[in-house]
Amino acid sequence: MTPTDISPNKEAFPAARFIKEIGRGKEGARSMSQDDAQLLYSAMLDARVSDLEMGGILLAMRIKGESVHEIAGFMAAAQGHVLALNAPSNARHAPVIIPSYNGARKKANLTPLLALLLARRGVPVLVHGVLTDAGRVATAEIFEALGHPLAHSAAEAETQMAQQQPAFISIDALSPAMTRILAMRRILGVRNSTHTLVKMLQPFTGAALRLTSYTHPEYQTMLRHYFSEVAPHERGDAFLMRGTEGETVASTGRAQQIDWFHEGQCTTLVQTHQSLSGELPDTPETCDAATTARWIQSVLAGEVAVPPNIADQVEHCVLVAKMLWERSVSR
Repeated sequence: MTPTDISPNKEAFPAARFIKEIGRGKEGARSMSQDDAQLLYSAMLDARVSDLEMGGILLAMRIKGESVHEIAGFMAAAQGHVLALNAPSNARHAPVIIPSYNGARKKANLTPLLALLLARRGVPVLVHGVLTDAGRVATAEIFEALGHPLAHSAAEAETQMAQQQPAFISIDALSPAMTRILAMRRILGVRNSTHTLVKMLQPFTGAALRLTSYTHPEYQTMLRHYFSEVAPHERGDAFLMRGTEGETVASTGRAQQIDWFHEGQCTTLVQTHQSLSGELPDTPETCDAATTARWIQSVLAGEVAVPPNIADQVEHCVLVAKMLWERSVSR
């Protein structure tokens, strides 16, 4: 099936009334209710929306921007199209979820280092994202250069986490339905709402800690509202930060602000640093996968120090993951 085909076994979904509301331009468009957003995105994921309507929806939302209630509705619809994962029974921390959809163009992508450091502390770690991205070095490529096998199913991911190894699963395996909509970027030439949604996924049956990031200020505002006001508390907590080239790993340069959202309350764990503190840490000379993998191995072997900002991020993740697990077993 091509990215825009309607499933012949499903009834077509009439989307015109939704497009009429969201397609009036940036000033005239109106946002959907959470229920309508869930209804529409469910139909999109089920491949019940025509090519013409799908293009109209994606471009209208790109121009208008997503409201917090639209994101909440989309997320509710997406949850039924994502693999369900169980945390390892032997874990003493809640899982940490690291989305990886940007990779690196200029500086080395150190998302695998963050995942490996957390797993070394006994934290179940799920990394999900794309396998490749033209012009960028994807996290999956670095894991492969490290000799770390990728998971292709929920069972494989759960086994790796039970062995205290980070599990990387591609979005193709985690959610084929969302992958189909992501792929429409190649047709339309622009990103769509699903690129935001995949970075917010929480596929575990119990509470987990999501690491989330943004690249533009308007997304910071929307995500702060989502995690403060509408995100289901039983799904766990979230850390929100400005991305390092879009990745949710702390920069090796100036530290970014990291906000922790717990049961609707926001606490700033790390303040933005306007200048570097101390000497610039040792980092890979280039950002290709092989060089980055060798450098990560040297850090894990103790030959190179962990960059301070990443070390701090690890500590915050460990503490919150431990707290979430303790709360879950006490209930």
